[in-house]
Amino acid sequence: MTFCIAMKVKDGLVGISDTRVTSGTEHTQARKVTVHQDGKHSMFLMTSGLRSVRDKALTYFEEVFEEDGHGFDRLYKAVNAFAAQVRRAAQEDKEALAESGLPFNLFSLVGGQLERDREHKLYLLYPQANWVEVGEGTPYFLIGESAYGKPVLDRVLRYDSSMDLALKVGYLAFDSTRISATDVDFPIDVVLYRHNSYHMVTHRYEDHDLQHLRVWWQDRLRRAVQELPAEWQRAAISKLDAPPPARPRRSARKSGKRRI
Repeated sequence: MTFCIAMKVKDGLVGISDTRVTSGTEHTQARKVTVHQDGKHSMFLMTSGLRSVRDKALTYFEEVFEEDGHGFDRLYKAVNAFAAQVRRAAQEDKEALAESGLPFNLFSLVGGQLERDREHKLYLLYPQANWVEVGEGTPYFLIGESAYGKPVLDRVLRYDSSMDLALKVGYLAFDSTRISATDVDFPIDVVLYRHNSYHMVTHRYEDHDLQHLRVWWQDRLRRAVQELPAEWQRAAISKLDAPPPARPRRSARKSGKRRI
């Protein structure tokens, strides 16, 4: 499985992806985010799903981008070009995968800003190659293992959050997923883009780089649970100390022979 998150806040884009690849009982590492940077063409692409499908669609797209990348003056056009390669890969491999019991399950996140985009953009592309754009109400997309990290994101992240805060809460979403899912782990790749900069940067964090954060966060969580107000519990827990209610007495049966 995979953990990939991309967040769009007012000041820019923040993305985080893990690098663990699971095949049966084997675990390997592979980069799940690619960056395309050329003049006023700044974009990143993250994927989750079968590695073979991802590699094929991405290889096809990189060939198209090299030949006609400057023809993409808005990000949605690049997303459409990648979607076409996803459909191409589906036409070639979907039937054979289905015969082997494997789904065509390529989900993709595409973010960035091209020369005619008024602002930075973020899109989620489905395996069927249709896409949606992120909204300000829920300013993030999460693919792969998506359940464990959502609570902290929904509670904290807002469109007007700073990029610093987005990176923090994105890491906490990854940490929550890593704790609960055995197929998500370090290293993680971070991608950052500031609005109108046309300059995208990446950074890799190893486990030991952020170990102190994990200890800090776990300690704060345990302390917060201990300090949670307890008045509401008394109504339920006090029943443990109350005497059990008296049992109703069963009426005695009348003796005598049954008539036939």
